[in-house]
Amino acid sequence: MQKDTIDELFDNLKDEFDIKEPNQGHELRFLDKLKTNDMVSNDSKKSSGFNWKPFLAIAASLVICLSVFTTLQNDTETLDLASVSPELSETQDFFTATIENELKKLNKERSPLTEAIITDALKHIQVLETDYQNLKTDLTESGNDQRVIYAMITNFQNRIDILTTVLEQIEDIKQLKINTNEPKNTI
Repeated sequence: MQKDTIDELFDNLKDEFDIKEPNQGHELRFLDKLKTNDMVSNDSKKSSGFNWKPFLAIAASLVICLSVFTTLQNDTETLDLASVSPELSETQDFFTATIENELKKLNKERSPLTEAIITDALKHIQVLETDYQNLKTDLTESGNDQRVIYAMITNFQNRIDILTTVLEQIEDIKQLKINTNEPKNTI
């Protein structure tokens, strides 16, 4: 049905189509007009303003270089005790292993009676861990200052002291519970 209306349209317009050949040289005149229009548009582009492309390319290159530079600056490794000397590396390994063992013992002692004391101790340990991270930054910035190294060792010792004190308190709580639960023999 659609085809019929299109066919009818073409049949109705049959005599109105321009089917004559263009005058001789028409193609050359048309190409000449295109060339002159192209030259005029190129001239207007050249004279119309400043060419920003080279400056944009330079600006983009500077942005990339700056971002690479800042990324490399931020990736500088922070030093810890292990990076100072082999002896301090062994010391750090000893303290780290001791703290891990004490934390395992502490987690084994979790109970409703000891939960509050363990939670409090872990908060203190977390504060000391944050301080240790700051000390690592200080060590990197100071260039292996002995005072910072001593502070780092003291930080490890404080963590171990907290853990051993809490474990002792838990043992006291257990003993107190055992003693209060014993039947009393009275004569």
